[in-house]
Order: sequence, then structure tokens, then C-alpha cells
Amino acid sequence: MAKKKNKKRDKNGFLDAINERNSHVVHLTHNDLDAAGCDSIHRKKFGDVFTIWSSVGKFSSNLSAVSKIQGKGDLLSISDLGYQDNAAEALTNAKKNGWKIEWRDHHRWSDEEISKVKAITDYLCVDTNVCATGIVARDLLPDDEFSKKIARVVCDYDLWKHNEPDSKILGEVCTKFRNLNLVRNCFTEGNITNAEILKIYKEISEEKEHSIKKSIKNTKIIKGRYIIAFAPLYGYPSETAHAIRDMMNTDIEVIVSETGKFSIRSVPPISHIIAKKFGGGGHPPAAGGSFKFSFADKMTFIIFKKSKHFQKLFDVAEKVKEE
Repeated sequence: MAKKKNKKRDKNGFLDAINERNSHVVHLTHNDLDAAGCDSIHRKKFGDVFTIWSSVGKFSSNLSAVSKIQGKGDLLSISDLGYQDNAAEALTNAKKNGWKIEWRDHHRWSDEEISKVKAITDYLCVDTNVCATGIVARDLLPDDEFSKKIARVVCDYDLWKHNEPDSKILGEVCTKFRNLNLVRNCFTEGNITNAEILKIYKEISEEKEHSIKKSIKNTKIIKGRYIIAFAPLYGYPSETAHAIRDMMNTDIEVIVSETGKFSIRSVPPISHIIAKKFGGGGHPPAAGGSFKFSFADKMTFIIFKKSKHFQKLFDVAEKVKEE
């Protein structure tokens, strides 16, 4: 009962904070390096910004919550988050409540989703060729050279180009939610990295190596149309997936947390399609979703590192059509 009360209190505090905002810009964005880049450019453009870091799983509820608050002509800017089923309804409510709405994203949208959102929002840009920071920099500060540099470094990590040495450092530091403000502020102040970020990266690198070894040790393989690896998450889903791929020559890697949330990486461009079947989304090579773990599912996964949901995802992958 206490937990429920705390959750309600947290939600009310969240809504009160938005309602009592001083900023005229509310930025609803993801919770990774790309989001930190987007938010830094929003702050360089607008100054005071009320930022909401959101996981994919909480995006719908966060958008719905904001939509019920009076916008008073202020800007609700959404970035680095793809379309979800109830988005159109929430956006319609937001417009009725006086919000100006802009949405910039680089995930895969259907033509129907684009058409639906364009009819409601003041501006929509979906561009899968760059990271979300690239879109935001191009739109908000097209002539600012440092914003272009931020976008270049962020896109290097987000699109797995591996040409910018700092991108790996920043990407891994931003795997920890607590570091998002630090990296965002570093960008906003005109730096790509600083001593604190480099110190955190060194600590993370040592922890990461241990975490990846644990995941690999407990990896389960299911073979069919594709070789799919399922591994428990001990942190660093992207790096773990690539280590598994290099070692086991897999086609698809699914890195699963104790809550049932998972990150999926794939050689065939189908991660986003599979993830969508499990309440998520993302990019063709990388996406995220969630298994609906019961208490028994959770205990089975924690103790035995396996789940009946692995077979469900495997069955989806067997039938999926590559775009």
C-alpha cells in the first residue's frame, strides 16, 4: 500500500512541476545520449527548458499526462521517441489545452502514422537517415557550428559509425540515467567531454567488462530461420549484444532485464518490427520492447536465466517479413 501511495505522490509531484513551470518549452525526450544531445540544443536555442527524460515504455503515459495540463501557448517539443498507439489522442488533447506541438524523430513510422500526427501537430519531422540530435540541430540551430559538432558525435554513436572517438565514451556514460544531465550540461556549456565524464567512463569500462562476461555466461541460443541469443541484462545492452554477436555469430541478440524489458539488436533489419509486437519500437538494427512478466516469470528468469517469452519472440522472428 505504501508503494502505491508513493507512486501516486510522485505522479502528482510530476504533474504539479509541469503545471508550475516557469519555462515556455517542455521537452519530452528519450533517456540516452541522443536525447541528451537533443536537450542540449533545445537549451542553446530556448534557454530555460523543462525536460522530461522518458523511456519508450513510459512515453505514452508521460505524453498523456502533459496533454491534460494547460499549455497556455507554450511549446511541447517531442524528440527521439517514435509513434505509439495512443499518441494521436494525447496530441489532440494537448492541442485543445493550448499547447503548440513539435515532434522530431528518427525511428520508423508508417505513412498512416505520419499523416495522422501531421494533421494534429504544428510541425513533424521523421528522418531515419540521421539521429534525432541531427534533426534537432538542423531545425533549431542550422547555422551553429558547435550544434553541428554535437550532432556529428551523437549520430556517430547512435548510428554505429564509430568514426568519432568521443562518441563511445559519451554513449556508455549515458547508459546510466543519472549521467544524462551531466552530459547534456557539458554540451550546453560548449564542451564535448570533461574530466568528470572521462572519470565516469573509466569506472564504467571496468564494470562493463565484468557485466558482459556474466551475460555471455548465461546466454541461451534458439536456432531457426535466425540464430537468436537471449541473455540477462547486467548493464550495457548494446555492448553486450555486439560481444555476443562477435563470439557466437548470432543474427539477433535479445538482452533482457529482470522486469521483462528488453533491448534487441539484429543483423537483418527487423529489430523494430519484432519490438513493436512487444509494445516497443526503435530502428531496424536496434530496438526495445517488453515481455509481460508475471511474478513467476520474473522468478524463473532471475533463478534460471530463461523464460517462456523467449520462444514467443522466436516465433515472431520466424514469421516476420524484412522490409
